Amino acid sequence: MTAQIINGKEIAAKKRVEIAQEVEKLKNLGVTPGLAVILVGNNHASRTYVTNKEKACQELGMNSSLIEMHEEVSQEELLAKITELNESPDIHGILVQLPLPKHIDEKKVIESISPLKDVDGFHPINIGRMMTGQNAFLPCTPYGIMVLLEETGISIPGKHVVVVGRSNIVGKPVGQLFLNQDATVTYCHSKTKDLPFHTNQADILIAAVGIPNFIKAEHVKDGAVIIDVGINRNEAGKLCGDVAFDDVVEKAGYITPVPKGVGPMTITMLMYNTVKSAAESLNRN
Repeated sequence: MTAQIINGKEIAAKKRVEIAQEVEKLKNLGVTPGLAVILVGNNHASRTYVTNKEKACQELGMNSSLIEMHEEVSQEELLAKITELNESPDIHGILVQLPLPKHIDEKKVIESISPLKDVDGFHPINIGRMMTGQNAFLPCTPYGIMVLLEETGISIPGKHVVVVGRSNIVGKPVGQLFLNQDATVTYCHSKTKDLPFHTNQADILIAAVGIPNFIKAEHVKDGAVIIDVGINRNEAGKLCGDVAFDDVVEKAGYITPVPKGVGPMTITMLMYNTVKSAAESLNRN
């Protein structure tokens, strides 16, 4: 048995067509969705991510505003800029590219973003709303994973989902989203004993541990759905995921590749959240 590939690039392209249609509808109502991205310093990876976000906005007909700040910017200056964006009627989504320099408190920065413009879905209010099943901006990578499964026709209610990884960005929220859809969820992490015992019970296995090729065939039961969130470089410098793809592909039922798996969905859902924020702003005005 060879696993069916879940092509995130194709699914993301389909969702972007739908998002572009929503953008056009909002423009006809006098609102152009606007995303502001704050980039502090000159981290190469961060700059690449920001460039991709700007490109996505342009392709969808949205406004994109990049605010660049130097590495030594004070926390007070950064927070003042966020307050300014919170109050701007033309900005519907605010994203501060992480990581930030060590002298800046990331928690305070995230909490300073208005929950109504927190299109990353990291604000404690949005996390709380997600936990209780209320309307919220959902974290983009976990949300993208749910859309991948929905578009592939994979049913979630009653399934046993095992999440390997417990980050606030992916591991914890993705487990909650599955729980919200009536799955049974097990969290595993670096302190979990006998990891294969747990992962072999997974109907759906989420690998979000940040270690290249960590999940191997011994971790996977026959026919399982494997979602690889990892973006790593192996010893040869080649891009790879947290799953040893060649080792697992003959055992799994479905699998996301790296690249062209989960990655394209993250920015797509960021665009979706920004458009959603713009639409909701109409109801408040």
